[in-house]
Amino acid sequence: MKLQLHWQIALAILLGGLSGWLTGDSASLFGIVFYDLYEFFGTLFLNALKMLIVPLIASSIIVGVAGLGSSAHIGRLGGKTLAFYAVTTLAAILVGLALVNLVRPGELDGEPVRDILALEMGAAEVSEQVTDKGAGDIVAVLLRAVPSNIVAAAAEGQLLGVIVFCLLFGFFMTRLEHDFAEPLMSFWTGVFQVMMRMTEWVMLFAPIGVFALVARVVARTGFDAAGPLLLFTGVVALGLAVHALITLPLLLKGVARLNPWRFMQNVSPALLTAFSTASSSATLPITMEHMEKKVGVSNKICSFVLPLGATVNMNGTALYECASVMFIAQAYGVELDFGTQLIVVFTALLTSIGVAGIPAASLVAIAIILAAVGLPVEAIAVLFVFDRVLDMARTSVNVLGDCSCAAIVARLEGETLADDEQ
Repeated sequence: MKLQLHWQIALAILLGGLSGWLTGDSASLFGIVFYDLYEFFGTLFLNALKMLIVPLIASSIIVGVAGLGSSAHIGRLGGKTLAFYAVTTLAAILVGLALVNLVRPGELDGEPVRDILALEMGAAEVSEQVTDKGAGDIVAVLLRAVPSNIVAAAAEGQLLGVIVFCLLFGFFMTRLEHDFAEPLMSFWTGVFQVMMRMTEWVMLFAPIGVFALVARVVARTGFDAAGPLLLFTGVVALGLAVHALITLPLLLKGVARLNPWRFMQNVSPALLTAFSTASSSATLPITMEHMEKKVGVSNKICSFVLPLGATVNMNGTALYECASVMFIAQAYGVELDFGTQLIVVFTALLTSIGVAGIPAASLVAIAIILAAVGLPVEAIAVLFVFDRVLDMARTSVNVLGDCSCAAIVARLEGETLADDEQ
């Protein structure tokens, strides 16, 4: 019986930690230093993830936005749905930002944990890259969102421009005549499906990559790195709990006039599936089934809101992205001022739109945000240790957000829901 991927990754973390502890950073066999092997395979895995960034983000956004044109009620439903997704995603980001600023998991006894996590770039060098990223840089971020050369922007890692271009491209696809729009939609849907499969294929090698990345950190620092990472994991888990158990229930109670706990019970199979698969896209059929049969939302609403949500609504992912970037900045000893934190919020909000609903796709978005504020992209390697557990938790929150939106939009459209009949 083949182990499921998340168990493979969990085993890889344990074996990587043991291997790194046994070999250290100097042990060798036949002249080959084990640390160099860890470095090679870890870097190879990170490069494979980076390779997917542009086509994955582009195709995901174009297909999601262009799909809005499939409903006769596009204006009304689309406006309500996107407004809900934007508000709840922003709320999740701010919860994560507040908690990570309050707890400061990237510091130990007031000192940055850069050396403990074996982050190689010096604090002074990182600070120099981030120095210019203040409130005034919001203007520069907005300018980069409209690049003069979209290909050059993609090649240089300025992916905000790619995101905005794809949003516009998808929007104007909906304005084309059917004969022109259909082949474009088929093409980009095909690209998106290919990129999802490529990402899934790369993730098959995640146990090897995670083994190497964990072994590299432990070989350099021992098990000291576990403390800050566990604290960071706790902060993210607390933020997800606040969003899932306070923010969304308040909206369900206040706007949809539903009992939040009964609602969660009705969609619990979808939440559990999301937790076990870490994929909102894979969970979509179960989500739609339970929203229609248990909650009473019409197929018209479900078929529009839920597939769109699986593409663009990533409450838990956006919270994780923001918290991760702040944690990495703290670990380097870099204090991000209010303006730079605004950039993190703004970029997290935009990139969460383009995160595919498949496991570990948020790491791609984190790389974009790190680049936007001048932090080393390579630092995402430290997140792999507990990423799978957090991926499962944040995916459940993403799906709960999708379900909540469908129920609220249905109520605003005047539909009668299951709770009304009890």
